[in-house]
Amino acid sequence: MIVVAHPTGNSNVRAVLGAVAQAGLLAEFCTTLAFDRSAGWLRYVPDGLRRELLRRAYDIPPGLVHTRPWREAVRLSIARGPLRVRAAQAGGWTSVSAVYRDLDEYVARRLPGMKNLRGVYAYADAAISSFGAAKHLGLKCFYDLPIAYCRTSRLLLEEEAARHPEWGATLTAINSAEEMDREDDELRRADAIFCASDFVLDSLPDWVRCSKDVVVAQFGSPARSTEPREERVEKRGKLRVLFAGGMSQRKGLADLFGAMRRLNRTDLELVVMGSLIAPMEFYRREYPDFVYEPTRPHVEVLRLMRSCDVFVLPSIVEGRALVMQEAMSQGLPILITANTGGEDLVEPGRTGFLVPIRSPETIADRLDWFADHRAETRAMGEAACAKAETYTWAAYGAKIVAAIERHLA
Repeated sequence: MIVVAHPTGNSNVRAVLGAVAQAGLLAEFCTTLAFDRSAGWLRYVPDGLRRELLRRAYDIPPGLVHTRPWREAVRLSIARGPLRVRAAQAGGWTSVSAVYRDLDEYVARRLPGMKNLRGVYAYADAAISSFGAAKHLGLKCFYDLPIAYCRTSRLLLEEEAARHPEWGATLTAINSAEEMDREDDELRRADAIFCASDFVLDSLPDWVRCSKDVVVAQFGSPARSTEPREERVEKRGKLRVLFAGGMSQRKGLADLFGAMRRLNRTDLELVVMGSLIAPMEFYRREYPDFVYEPTRPHVEVLRLMRSCDVFVLPSIVEGRALVMQEAMSQGLPILITANTGGEDLVEPGRTGFLVPIRSPETIADRLDWFADHRAETRAMGEAACAKAETYTWAAYGAKIVAAIERHLA
């Protein structure tokens, strides 16, 4: 039996939970906030709030879920208010890192009192205390690394800050020395490490790859849309190019803007959906002619994708951006860098194209091709959709469970 711990929960955490529970290995799941879909009081909650709360619902028996809610509840309650900047400051009581570490310490305190426990499955930045307690108890440590190794990430982002100093304020994910030392300690204590892409695997230092069992398990994709897709290009005469993600140069947005400035085509429209990291005026100065779409619930994200023709993500650092497979599942070919973690998704000229990082000219060349080859673009979208269907959450969970069982044996 193992404990699974994650502060917030997401699609891949749910897939791990489901697979571990189905294998009869789940002792409990530790998180910050969790809500039971069947709770009667939810009927009296306004629809919008109820949908928000149920983002923290998990399809496992409620008795297996243990929560550490207060710090995360306070963080969320002030995240959109006047104290949001102070709440997000590194080291603050309600910062993301504080929430992660608080849960980590909570799990560490729980472990000694549990019976028949054989391992702990924890995530980067939320594992050092729980892994320390697990090692003391002779338990196995399973580590999920969702983004590139911290020192590789820092090097790439520091290079971006020098290359595009005007975008420096958007590079909020540069690790501190303390955070990097912490990740190194977590990696040393891990018995198995799970990565979502070859890019994450390749980012790891030799001392990890040569001494640890590192397993690459790719995420699953959403189901293919059953809604008919509108004949967008024929109606508007414009090719709609979608970027989705945090509006940062970590995602390569400066390079995409640079490509659009090079093209200057009236039959091509850039749609940017994401959270603002700098004021809107900054982005408009960099490239004024994009259509901005704010973040929205997942179902509405997929609907927006179906109104577009091509998905572009020229990221500098990722783990595996799930949004790529979401776009493919809605019939969009992709234009991405290998650093998105999605190199295996691209069959060049069939499901999309790979471009080098830091290459606005190559992005522009490929967008030019899409705009000039509308029928081929539509066919590539169908091929991308079929490709996305080959990646399932069941296969993702099964690969992780197989590795866990191998170590427990």
